[in-house]
Amino acid sequence: MLIKEKLKAYIDLTRAHFAPVWPLLFVSGLMLAFRNGGIFSWELLLLAIFIGLFGFEAGMVLNDIVDHNIDKKDKENTLTNYWRPFKERPIPSGKVSFREAIIIFVVLVAITVILILFVPYPNLIYIYIIMAYAYSMEVFYQMVKRKQKFPIAQILGRTDLLLFPIAGYLLFGQFNITIVFYLLFMYPWALAHLGANDLVDIENDQAKELKTIAGLYGVKGNKIWVHLFSAVHLITSVIFVLFDLGGVAPYGFAVSWLLIIVANIKIMRGKEPKDWLKALPMFHASLLVYILSIIIQSALSI
Repeated sequence: MLIKEKLKAYIDLTRAHFAPVWPLLFVSGLMLAFRNGGIFSWELLLLAIFIGLFGFEAGMVLNDIVDHNIDKKDKENTLTNYWRPFKERPIPSGKVSFREAIIIFVVLVAITVILILFVPYPNLIYIYIIMAYAYSMEVFYQMVKRKQKFPIAQILGRTDLLLFPIAGYLLFGQFNITIVFYLLFMYPWALAHLGANDLVDIENDQAKELKTIAGLYGVKGNKIWVHLFSAVHLITSVIFVLFDLGGVAPYGFAVSWLLIIVANIKIMRGKEPKDWLKALPMFHASLLVYILSIIIQSALSI
């Protein structure tokens, strides 16, 4: 296979065009820890960037490894085209072998493990525990949603994303109320985003007989799921910004709230995946604006 084609396959495997977001999400937690501690460290910041990058990319590869057989049943490419810049699932297509994907995953995890060794003790222990939990939850989510009767895969499985910025916080910080605020802020966003993702991929999930939110409760139930958790998120994000952030953060958060509201309107009015797909970039943009708001406000408060 040509080097160019192989490179494209690796980019699709890791969803590399989204790669800049993951270190920022991780760093948002670290910056809050710097703010609370009144200390800033360039060394820890650079370390966090690479831990966040390699750690999250390993999770992306793990997702494809777990689903390598079931992904062959895909019938519709709307979500694949959104998440993968070259519009292909590389393992089912044969561009990346199953063994090759496992090697890439192991290499990414090994790099992350080595980088975490440079984190101060006992914080590195917290990061290792969260890392092991997150990868376990990724496997749990992909496996359990194939046969569940209650959305336990979604409720527990998406805590892997939830704990990612918390790991960033614990790179330097200790357990305190800021973590509680971040958890309450992030968890309903993660569940609302998951529901939007499921709506877009409903045809493939039906072909795979997956018990997603739409698979369990239908399109109407899935929409209610998105609206409900979006509403909860708007409330908890207001609590977060008012009681822990302040400063300039409310202005950025207001932009994200508007994006989430518009995304919910598009989901409510949409009739098919191409309509619901328009909401996904708004959810992702809202997260990016949230992250930047947290980082900027934390930097101004150190």
